[in-house]
Amino acid sequence: MNSSKLNYGRTLLLGFGFLASSLAWSLYNALVPTMLESRFLLTTSQIGIIMTIDNIFGVIFQPVVGTLSDRSNTKIGKRMPWILFALPISAIFFSLIPTASELKMMMFFIIGFNFFMSLWRSPVIALMPDLTPPPLRSKANGLINLMGGIGAIIAFFVGGRLANHDPTNKISFGMGSATMVFSLIMLLLFVREPKLSLNFETNKEKKKRSKLRLSRAELQSLALILGAIFFWFAAYNAIETFFTLYAVNVLGVKAGTATMILSAFSLSFVAFAFPAALVAGKLGRKRTILTGLTILLVCFLPILFLRSVALVLALLLVGGIGWAMVNINSLPMVVELAGSEKIGEFTGFYYFASFSASIASPILFGWIRDLSGDYNLLFIYALIAFGIAFGLMLGVKHGESSNTP
Repeated sequence: MNSSKLNYGRTLLLGFGFLASSLAWSLYNALVPTMLESRFLLTTSQIGIIMTIDNIFGVIFQPVVGTLSDRSNTKIGKRMPWILFALPISAIFFSLIPTASELKMMMFFIIGFNFFMSLWRSPVIALMPDLTPPPLRSKANGLINLMGGIGAIIAFFVGGRLANHDPTNKISFGMGSATMVFSLIMLLLFVREPKLSLNFETNKEKKKRSKLRLSRAELQSLALILGAIFFWFAAYNAIETFFTLYAVNVLGVKAGTATMILSAFSLSFVAFAFPAALVAGKLGRKRTILTGLTILLVCFLPILFLRSVALVLALLLVGGIGWAMVNINSLPMVVELAGSEKIGEFTGFYYFASFSASIASPILFGWIRDLSGDYNLLFIYALIAFGIAFGLMLGVKHGESSNTP
């Protein structure tokens, strides 16, 4: 294998796993709250609690499953058994969610879907660093996130149209389940893990890790990276959760318009996902992440003083580029410290940090907003969180590929 060139075809095929996950979650987050409200008359707080189940399961199960997949040893590899077992079951539960006529039945389907999704998410993401040399992992992660963006676009545009024609949402969720199964078939047909999985560590690195898994300096860098991940996802999740309410109450727009404004952030992230990896190849991952955080800070600061929808949209569009520079390069930094035998475990650490933020941040900002009564504090909160992440990243000394600056 030529370790100096990325296998674009195989990486895009690996991306089908992330496409399936992204499509499913986009449909789930968009349509489940409306079903819970319209069918069962649940309050907003009750819906919010139910919608955190996926994050709670992620915190609990993803590190465990990642570690267990590292230790798996079968004829079809160490990741594929988890994917082959859990993905079809999660697709079945997903398709059943809109069929529930009673709340307890819907909760059974929701919990089943979330549980089995948590069993294959870490393994499918760990496939990328398993099969990609360290210097190329940012590029590969960029392509995989591009595939995830395509999944979200399919969910919003195709799933949204189907939902308009079928208010029960059975067709939309059926489309999501079918896409998940199709993605599994693509992985099974074209990703042959036993033949492709490679150990990219040198003999010197193997000897070092056999004596000490991580040095004190490496452990410090890992802790700082995970802390930074927590804080920048805390900022991101607060904005994702409350921007619509911010825009309605502060900018004075309708909820639909607010959603379209925020989509600019997501669209520029998807468009810049792969270029962000190319930038890291020139600057290094740490400097690219710091540059991305700087862009986010510079873009979000003026929003505190603006009431122009057009200017806010433009700043969010640029901010999505900064978010791509941060997000695309963070997982490769974490797994760089793992060694080839611990990739699943360290992928679980990454998701533990990000999902912890997804649980804590909306609750924390919701409490802050309730005390202050001011939605304008949203971007002050985000600026503080991004600033803390920037400070933590300054102390990181490890996580670069040996072939980057």
